Amino acid sequence: MKIAYFSMEIGLNENIPTYSGGLGILAGDHIKSAADLNIPLIAVTLLYKRGYFIQTINPFGQQEEVYPYFDARAFMEPLPFKVTIKIEGRSVDIGVWKYNQIGTGGRVPIYFLDTDLASNAPEDRLITQYLYGGDQHTRICQEAVLGIGGYLVLKRLERGITTYHMNEGHAVFLTLALLKDNDGNEAKVREQCVFTTHTPVPAGHDKFTYEMASRILGDYLPRNIQDLAGQELLNTTILALNLSRAANGVSELHGEVSRQMFPGYNIGHITNGVHHLSWTGPEFEALFDSHIPEWRLKPQMLSEAVNIPDDAIKKAKQHAKRRLIQYVNSVSGAGFTDEFLTICFARRAAAYKRATLIFTDLEYLFNLSFDRVQFIFAGKAHPQDQPGKELIRDIVNTGRQYENRLRLVYIPNYNIWSAALMTQGTDVWLNTPRRPREASGTSGMKVCFNGGVNMSVLDGWWREVCKNRVNGWAIGDDEDQSDANAAADLYQDLDDMVTTYYANPRQWLSIVKHSIADITPVFNTHRMVLEYFHKYYR
Repeated sequence: MKIAYFSMEIGLNENIPTYSGGLGILAGDHIKSAADLNIPLIAVTLLYKRGYFIQTINPFGQQEEVYPYFDARAFMEPLPFKVTIKIEGRSVDIGVWKYNQIGTGGRVPIYFLDTDLASNAPEDRLITQYLYGGDQHTRICQEAVLGIGGYLVLKRLERGITTYHMNEGHAVFLTLALLKDNDGNEAKVREQCVFTTHTPVPAGHDKFTYEMASRILGDYLPRNIQDLAGQELLNTTILALNLSRAANGVSELHGEVSRQMFPGYNIGHITNGVHHLSWTGPEFEALFDSHIPEWRLKPQMLSEAVNIPDDAIKKAKQHAKRRLIQYVNSVSGAGFTDEFLTICFARRAAAYKRATLIFTDLEYLFNLSFDRVQFIFAGKAHPQDQPGKELIRDIVNTGRQYENRLRLVYIPNYNIWSAALMTQGTDVWLNTPRRPREASGTSGMKVCFNGGVNMSVLDGWWREVCKNRVNGWAIGDDEDQSDANAAADLYQDLDDMVTTYYANPRQWLSIVKHSIADITPVFNTHRMVLEYFHKYYR
């Protein structure tokens, strides 16, 4: 048995810029746990020579993007062959690079597909240059390379693949290649494919006109494509649902939302997790090694964290927090201290995530947080997302305008390295999306492995485990709650949190212990990958 895992982006480490955010980080953690557990997985993605951008913030608080060249030769080996697909009737050659993800129990080969070859036309060499950097035409060409090209690569390299796992609809064109190889037998294709959707809003599902799809994909489109992918537009999610034996969302709530969005389809759920060996910082690694030595192979054993002495947890957290504060001060000159309650908000800058909700009543915030709380923000906006860029500018300028009343910094170029530093060092991870717009989320899970707590809207994964004021804080519980009411709930929680942190440190440490013991045993990718293995892969 072999499983082929297709993903448009995969985040393995900060040196390989083939990811932009949560989808890629989740894919990387999925692969890492598969390698640890010796699951027979093979992964396929695209090699982006210009990757995702490096973010800088100019003096006006505006995001600027830089696209450095990524030299794959430093990290992976080129394979001595290529495959060819047709795009708009042209032959497009696809080169292959191989990277081995080594785990504690085995390895997972990852094949990176590259069209930047001298044999290709100039426009085709650009297909795999940028991650999410192009228009609809570029996107459908990238998806053809990933799905059809990736299938042909595995046909050349691997034998015995029993399951193709499409991580989001970007990879769905592999089903068209499978249909062609199986003489249009949809049942045979369906037997081989499983599909995970990560998007709880209609706009997040890729759709293409049939004119564009026909022009680009040509003979790969079956005659009944509209029956498989939708009558008006080619909807990649509908195509994936129709040609998969199983489908799932990435949290319990997201499964419910997905079934409402696509009625008539059997969509289950497997809640996301994080790779505990990647995201636990050195301080808590040493703490867990000392008190729960089985945790590396069996993260479920972390349920015993409630028995770790308070002083040991407090000491580990102080050291992790000190690392974060030293870095923040070195890049910002903010003069932060590890004595203050530290709250981080770090994620993609998108309007629905409501990064500025906490600024709804600035006077209240000033009075509540002055000389007690410090805020660290980070996150990139998509280069074409102007509202997201305006959010960043508003946060940066708010910090500058009220620097004497509000301790706030914005750390540029959020990536795997800085995400690890922030999730390991922060006291509180703040999350304020409009429910149910966050399919799952995973950043808050990482905090729990490092003695931090979550304060979040009851969306995605947090809805499944939150015990308010026991293992974290819940912000409201009303899907239709206005921003003003959500902000009022946020301030009420923040008031309680600040009081607990300073006036009742014993209770704070109890919440920290339950954050570890209630959450980490379940919300890890070892549990997640085994769930995929038993429910969908076998």
